[in-house]
Amino acid sequence: MNHILKIENLHVSVGDKPILRGVNLTINHGETHALMGPNGSGKSTLGLAIMGHPGYTVTDGSITLDGEDVLAMAPDERARAGIFMAFQRPMAIPGVKMADFLRHATTNVRNPDRKEGEELIPMREFRKELKEKMAHLRMDVEFARRYVNDGFSGGEMKRAEILQLAMLQPKFAVLDETDSGLDADAVRLASESIADIGREKMGLLIITHHDKLLVHNPPEYTHVMLGGRLVETGGKELAVELHEHGYDRIRKSYPEAEAVNQEMLAEETAV
Repeated sequence: MNHILKIENLHVSVGDKPILRGVNLTINHGETHALMGPNGSGKSTLGLAIMGHPGYTVTDGSITLDGEDVLAMAPDERARAGIFMAFQRPMAIPGVKMADFLRHATTNVRNPDRKEGEELIPMREFRKELKEKMAHLRMDVEFARRYVNDGFSGGEMKRAEILQLAMLQPKFAVLDETDSGLDADAVRLASESIADIGREKMGLLIITHHDKLLVHNPPEYTHVMLGGRLVETGGKELAVELHEHGYDRIRKSYPEAEAVNQEMLAEETAV
């Protein structure tokens, strides 16, 4: 089945402050989309709205997955339906081991109707698959025994997110600046790992400031966000241009969106 994640005329506010101002985006299963734009333009807001963060209010528009109303789903229901987000700043969960977390999450995604307390994936089957995925991603098995993100370095947090992506195999994944805070070698490894998982098996929205994460995951589409709107769409060559030359051309080409972006930045700084 060709799964489709469709966003139409999406408006999102945080408190009484509008952030997204009419976003339209369609991602088909197997496609890779890059989302780029200057700071404060609304990139992360889009990802968090897709995932259902309670601090972000959708005031207009729609998000559908294969025609089903995503906005009517709680965040956990969106995850069970096949939507995944790798967060820019993942939360630590002291006391919960990565392996236990992944076993529950993987079971719930593969059996969306499972009720808490019902049978999990058999331990032998789960351990075999987890070890295979970790070996493929060149991760030490000891990593699975650590508490989720507790005491992790920035690079370890991002690798933990990629391991979740590998185990859950969602229909669609939003990767929010998975390359942020990583050195060149770590970004290369992250890029290779995402490609190794099999990006053609899902729809990917990669939010990034750089093109390095896209080296092994060339986007069919690159979108530029400015002032809470998608102002321009191109191919992978647009991502290269933005990385090499920045956003001066974009700002000059879309002065109204740039003015809104500056207002949003000023409000963010004032908070």
